[in-house]
Amino acid sequence: MLDDKDFIKSWDVPGPTKEAIRAIILYKSEVTSNDRVVDCGCGTGGITCEFSQRAKEVISIDTNPEAIKVTSKNLKKFGLGDNVTLINDDGSQALKDISDIDIAIVGGSGRQLENILDVVDEKLNSKGRIIITAILVDTKVEAINKLKDLGYNPKIMEVNVSNGRVLDRGVLMISENPIAIITAKKR
Repeated sequence: MLDDKDFIKSWDVPGPTKEAIRAIILYKSEVTSNDRVVDCGCGTGGITCEFSQRAKEVISIDTNPEAIKVTSKNLKKFGLGDNVTLINDDGSQALKDISDIDIAIVGGSGRQLENILDVVDEKLNSKGRIIITAILVDTKVEAINKLKDLGYNPKIMEVNVSNGRVLDRGVLMISENPIAIITAKKR
């Protein structure tokens, strides 16, 4: 796992997804070296970098051109990216040109989550997996309802991570934002 502190960051781009969350996403995805992965809303590229080490191909999409630049810088910094395609476009629009998706990760949807999931459903392989990360309660509800409407049996977990900082007189636990990880498999 890549260390959070090693990522290049930008004030204009969210991320990277925290290390503990990336680890759970990798585990839940059941990624293999033959998988084609789409990272929709790639931000600073935390998810993209992790999957590029494990999957056959990663396609990363973000509407923010700065996010694409920062993701590119992080891939170069970690010596990754030979199997990564970066696309600066709207998620649902870019997904229309992508086929044979094994794993779709949606970390940012720009209020287009339902449209993105409609396209992902069409493009996902028969044993494909969907992973959605969400901080907003509204996004969690929208994701669950849309996946159910599409015929999936979604699962959701809320993760609260605290990291300890050792002080002279004890350990201070510092909480990070809670995040939901919603998963679904094609049936």
